[in-house]
Amino acid sequence: MEFKYTEAQLLLQKMVREFAEKEVAPIADTLDKEHRFPLETFRKMAEIGITGIGIPVEYGGSGGGDIEKAIIVMEIAKKCAATATVLSVHTSFPQAILKFGTEAQKRKYLPMMAGGALCGFALTEANAGSDAGSLKTTAVFDEKTGEYVLNGTKIFITGGARVDAMVVIASTDPSKGSKGISAFILEKGTPGFSIGKVEDKMGIHASETVELVFEDCRIPKENLLGKEGKGFNIALAALDGGRIGIASQALGIAEGALEETIKYMHERTQFGKPLASFQGLQWYVAEMATKVEAARWLIFYAAYLKSTGGNFGKFAAMAKFNASTVAREVTSLAVQIHGGYGYMRDYPVERMYRDAKITEIYEGTSEVQKIVISRAILG
Repeated sequence: MEFKYTEAQLLLQKMVREFAEKEVAPIADTLDKEHRFPLETFRKMAEIGITGIGIPVEYGGSGGGDIEKAIIVMEIAKKCAATATVLSVHTSFPQAILKFGTEAQKRKYLPMMAGGALCGFALTEANAGSDAGSLKTTAVFDEKTGEYVLNGTKIFITGGARVDAMVVIASTDPSKGSKGISAFILEKGTPGFSIGKVEDKMGIHASETVELVFEDCRIPKENLLGKEGKGFNIALAALDGGRIGIASQALGIAEGALEETIKYMHERTQFGKPLASFQGLQWYVAEMATKVEAARWLIFYAAYLKSTGGNFGKFAAMAKFNASTVAREVTSLAVQIHGGYGYMRDYPVERMYRDAKITEIYEGTSEVQKIVISRAILG
């Protein structure tokens, strides 16, 4: 096994890195302070094909797979974690369509997604977070109209007010528990679908997080994704893949904080010497860099297994658990090395420190990842 990128992957990384430096970094602080959704940036990403990564060329996408998706999320996250969140969720939606959708659904939605139509995923509810099988949102089939009638509420949904289409997980037979859960494709503007509370969060301010409300929301039968009663499996598959995306985001945050710290240590002087000359701080940087590199290869191993059809669930959980921990630890050290300046919003590491925390929570908390990992090991 060769531990290196292909030429195509290196070119992709270079392109996305240059895009992030030119289009993402200059406005990251403004987006954070104004809680402004990066819609214009997303459209620019669509123009250069980033939003089509992971979608086959035959469906209007840019091709590539899980390693390529990890690369793009990581590079964007170095400059703006919130923009990377939007991108990570967006690249997860097409995978559900590719794996479980009908040919008609693929032909309809994948070109839209590749072209920049924003998509999302709605699973979490007030009493169904880590315990996703306990969701209460229902979808009852109406024999007269041939539609499913959706009722319920979802919370903590990324970009919910902006998305053009999303996968919604709901119960079609509550008596069967998780085996009575189904998945649906919901389009923007569907009657009975509205936006509730917009959350005021600790970090990733530019990634709008909202409540979704469904009141007799009618979904055509052809928008059932996969078979009825198989929605829980679809949700778990989406979470497994999404964990690699969030791990990539966490790593990007950590690597961005490390880069800012190295720059600061060469520029800042104390006692007549640059901070980079002090051994105690050098050790911090050595620790940060080691954790970043270790997280990188665990992520890419999980992505490699997924792209080659291997059993990747355990490694996706490991990658997410480890990378999110690294993001928190590295950004904390970055703030510490910056001293008082690190606590001020004039420096990116303050924002990175706030943004890092969520990676230990969404797409399955660190505690959930430990459950997944331990079950895979112990049986």
